[in-house]
Amino acid sequence: MAKMKGVVIVNTERCKGCNLCVVACPLHVLSLTKKVNQKGYNYVQQTLEDTCNGCSSCAIVCPDACLTVYRAKEA
Repeated sequence: MAKMKGVVIVNTERCKGCNLCVVACPLHVLSLTKKVNQKGYNYVQQTLEDTCNGCSSCAIVCPDACLTVYRAKEA
């Protein structure tokens, strides 16, 4: 069976730093940054680039639809 690889794209200006996606990620791929967006919120970022499997748990729980997850088979 082919291994799946995922990438999380974050709309940093919409993110309010609620931390729900960080908690929902089973592989602990996401974390809040110390940087703030224009609204003054810390936003989330993908910190472990090669670990994400594209399960989309983070995007499902995001109340503001800030996350887009892309998934592809690893070669």
